[in-house]
Amino acid sequence: MEQETVSGSAELRAEAASYRCSACHGDEDWGLGHPIRGRAKSRSLSAAPALASTREFRRTRSLHGPCPVTTFGPKACVLQNPQTIMHIQDPASQRLTWNKSPKSVLVIKKIRDASLLQPFKELCVYLMEENNMIVYVEKKVLEDPAIVSDDRFGPVKRKFCTFREDYDDISNQIDLIICLGGDGTLLYASSLFQGSVPPVMAFHLGSLGFLTPFNFENFQSQVTQVIQGNAAVVLRSRLKVRVVKELRGKKVAVPNGISENGVLAAALDAEVGKQVMQYQVLNEVVIDRGPSSYLSNVDVYLDGHLITTVQGDACPAGVIVSTPTGSTAYAAAAGASMIHPNVPAIMITPICPHSLSFRPIVVPAGVELKIMLSPEARNTVWVSFDGRKRQEVRHGDSVSITTSRYPLPSICVRDPVSDWFESLAQCLHWNVRKKQAHFAEDEEDAHEEDGAGNQACGPAVCTRDRRT
Repeated sequence: MEQETVSGSAELRAEAASYRCSACHGDEDWGLGHPIRGRAKSRSLSAAPALASTREFRRTRSLHGPCPVTTFGPKACVLQNPQTIMHIQDPASQRLTWNKSPKSVLVIKKIRDASLLQPFKELCVYLMEENNMIVYVEKKVLEDPAIVSDDRFGPVKRKFCTFREDYDDISNQIDLIICLGGDGTLLYASSLFQGSVPPVMAFHLGSLGFLTPFNFENFQSQVTQVIQGNAAVVLRSRLKVRVVKELRGKKVAVPNGISENGVLAAALDAEVGKQVMQYQVLNEVVIDRGPSSYLSNVDVYLDGHLITTVQGDACPAGVIVSTPTGSTAYAAAAGASMIHPNVPAIMITPICPHSLSFRPIVVPAGVELKIMLSPEARNTVWVSFDGRKRQEVRHGDSVSITTSRYPLPSICVRDPVSDWFESLAQCLHWNVRKKQAHFAEDEEDAHEEDGAGNQACGPAVCTRDRRT
């Protein structure tokens, strides 16, 4: 019996080795142990598995199954394309680790909220005096009259490093982000980093707090654990959005439209004479008809193929393209499903569609969506990114959306799954209802059998009111 067990284990190991997926174990740009932040000084978060090796064929304990085998029978296989391979990791194994001890921290405080001044001061004093860290804050935070007039906070205030949004680039200077406020502070933190994002620790000091799992009461011990690298993280995917606009009235002149080698200049650079903007979006991209009274009418392309035309017939009519993180925001209000942040997907949700059959859909992460104004559209549309940077989209303009290479690593209180369901229960009151009262024993017996011992009513003919 022991020999059979040993031989069976050996066969299982051999089988596991033969079913290694080249998508997960091939040559990758970010191998095991490499940081995911693209910067010279690699004080970073690494999403490497905590315990088991990724080279073992094992069944995961969470959302995703094992990496699929890409050989089918003796002769068939999937053509490997390293540019399109997506590595799906077990969320339970995503743990925070530091290549070097973090030294600089960005503290983001909700503006115009007097109740956050005391927590902000306590946190900054703790970071500077107890942990000897460099603290970055936005310049307008220190212009608050309550901070300016506080003489006791003066020595700490003089040690701050300050920056201004849209003017100063701090992306290569921050090791850790701490947010004090609601979900908006996390969205704001995401907008400051258009490339790699440092790990984010968000304290719930705002209105909703779906994305901010930490309570501030015992912040010292929680911050210490994070600095020591003892925490789980959830990698919240972001959208890379590329907006291309025609420069109307500002055409770039090209002599004869032909370059020196006789090739049309437009073929060399299809965006000559156009304005190109790029954004990293954590929640959603919203395209709506704006103040116009006409129907919204936009074409949606997926990997270059027209999949549908979105028509809407109400004031906010349009379409939402969101991440799983954004599925519990505006998309949920428009009728979409709520998706866990670890699911690799992009959601397309119509807003007040003119067709009753247009339901929200989910497409794989990595596809490229392109949204343009339909040629027959009577009016323009407007686009916003996480509720910011709202701008008009006209005929000839385009909005291209795909999954970004730079997710936002959000630090968890417990783990990605438990934190998400806790947020559903606490913030959205998901599936909360008054429970049905149970039968008393004598009433239940009387309902099941009549006086002769026969069943009083079957499931198909029972006329009892289910609401009781």
